[in-house]
Amino acid sequence: MSMSDRPILIKKVKKVAGHGHHGGAWKVAYADFVTAMMAFFLLMWLINTTDPEQKRGIAEYFAPASVSETTSGSGGILGGTSLGEDGAKGSGSMSVITQLAPEAPEDAPAEAGQSSNLAAATEEELRDEIARREAADFSSAAESLRQAMQSMPELAELSKQLIIDQTPEGLRIQLVDQEGRSMFETNSARPNPRAQLLLRAISRVINQLPNRISITGHTSAAPGSNRASGPNDWALSSNRANASRLVLQGAGVDPDRVYQVSGKAGSDPLYPDDPTLAGNRRIAIVLLREAPVLPTDTSL
Repeated sequence: MSMSDRPILIKKVKKVAGHGHHGGAWKVAYADFVTAMMAFFLLMWLINTTDPEQKRGIAEYFAPASVSETTSGSGGILGGTSLGEDGAKGSGSMSVITQLAPEAPEDAPAEAGQSSNLAAATEEELRDEIARREAADFSSAAESLRQAMQSMPELAELSKQLIIDQTPEGLRIQLVDQEGRSMFETNSARPNPRAQLLLRAISRVINQLPNRISITGHTSAAPGSNRASGPNDWALSSNRANASRLVLQGAGVDPDRVYQVSGKAGSDPLYPDDPTLAGNRRIAIVLLREAPVLPTDTSL
């Protein structure tokens, strides 16, 4: 048979693409779905287990611009430092630098600065201005302490045991007991780790302000007793106040700034309607309002 008489055979080869099980794309999609569901359930759990103050703290963490009005990353009295076992520690140098403003030129207009206003102010106006600035410093210190409580997990759970307010005496910071969460060991003046942690946080505020401080201890009435103070409550409240002073000094508070350490037992309950409540057991630390010292040269 010649070559021209042979039949022409055409062989068709069917190629299999290898997608018998739809490839592996479905695995990627399923993994993304599982991850999204896990994140969703974690979010639901977080919303259900946090109180409004903790939610605000979380929101401020993800929106730091709402925390500080300054352009730096360390706005506020407590900015740029962190708490440790040894008290407040800065991330950089521990030295304090005081920078004086340059002197105004001789031809500067008198109404350009605030010094001219102080020069023309009366003694009463000067006292009012000093009191206003002191109140602003107190407000800034209180807000900084609240933000520090929310930003640190070990302090956030203790935020309900801290009461901060301004009184005629000054800025008052109170460490209060809760049922089952005491600040001191039972019938003892020894502060427990929770109290020591809060006192170290408070020392950071105290160290940023020049005011003297007073420390007062309080106890609660014994259940079923018709007496506000027990036989040993006066000594116990005084000893607890003094133990708090020692913790503050260990955290860097100057001993010379301590103006008064006292114990009031149960004579001044936080909840007068029920002197037996645990919240009446507390330590009150007050940054005292100082009598303003008027400058002899009001142009400075």
